[in-house]
Amino acid sequence: MEKRLIKVNISTAGGTAGVDSKTYKISLPNSWIQQLGITGDERELEMSFDGECISLRRHLSAEMLAKNQKSQEHSIKVLKFYDKEQLCSTIYMDFTTRSLQVENHCDNLTKTAFGKNKLPVWEDLMSFLEERCIPQGRAGLREYLESHGLQEYDPWQIIKKTQGRMAEDQQWLSMEELE
Repeated sequence: MEKRLIKVNISTAGGTAGVDSKTYKISLPNSWIQQLGITGDERELEMSFDGECISLRRHLSAEMLAKNQKSQEHSIKVLKFYDKEQLCSTIYMDFTTRSLQVENHCDNLTKTAFGKNKLPVWEDLMSFLEERCIPQGRAGLREYLESHGLQEYDPWQIIKKTQGRMAEDQQWLSMEELE
């Protein structure tokens, strides 16, 4: 791993920004950008912050990223979210790192799995799956689980059995392993 010390350029923000607003910029070494495969046409980066470290990586399509992770022997599953017969979102789930990538296939955000959230995390996936299940506090839950051959409330297992179908809408899920 190569390391370098760099300086952050700090300047006063313009436009409608507040009085004390600042902008912060850094310059990245040309060789690093070339190694990332960044070009004039392909220049989107993903940035993450864990409270201590800022990371940048080339933004790959969800399918490409999943294939890269699969080649590293990660456990990858693909969840497809439909409204009637229209494919609305494809979710690539990496069970090894508990991470995901999403591709939306329609412009109507209310029909996509995560709405306007373009970079959902594992906890968002778990919330989404729970929304596609019978509520955990529903009367008769024990009988419902038994009728589906389940011992406990597990949204993942319920989705496998029910495809996430709900009486109040026509949305559903299909699941597959990434080849």
